[in-house]
Amino acid sequence: MANTNTLYQHGTLALLVPGLLDGTITMKELLEHGDTGIGTGEGLNGELIILDGVPYQVDSDGKVNVVKDDFTLPFANSHFGEYRDLTTVEGLSPKELETKIMSLTSANTFFSTKVHGTFTNMRTRAVKKSHKPYATLSKTAEEQSIFTRESVEGTLLSYYSPTIFDGAAVGGFHHHFLSDAHDFGGHVLGFGGVTGNVTLQQFDTLEQHLPVNNKDYMNYDFSDWDILGDIHKAEG
Repeated sequence: MANTNTLYQHGTLALLVPGLLDGTITMKELLEHGDTGIGTGEGLNGELIILDGVPYQVDSDGKVNVVKDDFTLPFANSHFGEYRDLTTVEGLSPKELETKIMSLTSANTFFSTKVHGTFTNMRTRAVKKSHKPYATLSKTAEEQSIFTRESVEGTLLSYYSPTIFDGAAVGGFHHHFLSDAHDFGGHVLGFGGVTGNVTLQQFDTLEQHLPVNNKDYMNYDFSDWDILGDIHKAEG
């Protein structure tokens, strides 16, 4: 029976900052830890969103692809979905949505939300795949494509991490989106408003998996980096 109380995370956002962008887990391995999730491919190859066990990649051309088992990722979250109804919302901005969710749950543990509904003025991004020698996260993220839709139906899949874990993950919310038509999505930069249903799944355990077989990661000195500053710049 699947463990629905554990959030699995491969890698950390911190390792992306200096450009440690090797794929260190396969999609097949990631899916062993969940049927729902988000991530990015080797070299920041697009934005991933996993729904109902299907891994979708939004690439830098805006195309939505279902990736194969051997697709590799430097960073990803996954878990086995068991969401419960939380609330319904009408015309809420991202900030209003986050405030509403936080009023109904705790800021002191990890959780995931899925919001299904209609979104106005949705803005997403995906980064073009880079190759070795990799640039830094902030430099690589400059090579991003931005996509917009005036109105789109779809799923906003989000993970919330307590502030004390900032650096391992994004402290606060991290949002990815996929349209119902599977023709639009990515890392969410913002939207005008959302009307739809909000569901939530809370975790009591974070399973943090590190890429110990990757020599670049194991030998890297992170001490000279403003890890949190760079993460917030790139993920904002």
